[in-house]
Amino acid sequence: MRTTYHIAIEGTIGVGKSSLANILAEKLDARVILEEFEENPFLSEFYNDPERFAFQTQLFFLLSRYRQQLDLQQTELFSQRIISDYMFAKDRLFASLNLDDKEMSLYNSVANLLEKNIIYPDLVIFLQSDTDRLMENIKYRGRDYEMSIDWNYIDALNQIYNEYFFRYNKSPLLIINTNDLDFVNRNEDLNEILEFIRKPVLGTKFYNPIKRR
Repeated sequence: MRTTYHIAIEGTIGVGKSSLANILAEKLDARVILEEFEENPFLSEFYNDPERFAFQTQLFFLLSRYRQQLDLQQTELFSQRIISDYMFAKDRLFASLNLDDKEMSLYNSVANLLEKNIIYPDLVIFLQSDTDRLMENIKYRGRDYEMSIDWNYIDALNQIYNEYFFRYNKSPLLIINTNDLDFVNRNEDLNEILEFIRKPVLGTKFYNPIKRR
């Protein structure tokens, strides 16, 4: 019987998943599990030449995330609350955008085997944002390998995420529109998110604040 409560934070590149995961882990006295994306040796090459390096990049991520998810399930024996800045299903979303048909067929044959061992989170928080805001965030954080990311790529990825979570029903889901939120620098924004998280979430719940940034 599972005693650990696992919250997974998801969203498109630049939406603030890792920042929120770290903050919530501190506020909720939880263990934080962060995606190890910087360990991918193909990532910078992918952004410079997507067609050539897409499959290598995606396969590395798939296997890395799988290993990390298995490790996460082991930590459940010792931790009562875990917060991660991704869920395993995200890998297929990226693959569907980055791989051609033949590559995707091979990817699916591997991913389908691995997914049988994955447990879905107890709560998923999907951070939404429009593409222009995401590009602002990516530029602001200034990672060298992200400087060549194209607006159209982020926009296409954003659409895939929105479509996936529109149909998502594997666990309770909290959708937060972050266009007018700054939970890193504004305590009132963070406290509003904490209030929602601390309440039981059944099915899908939306939080769509409208305020001046």
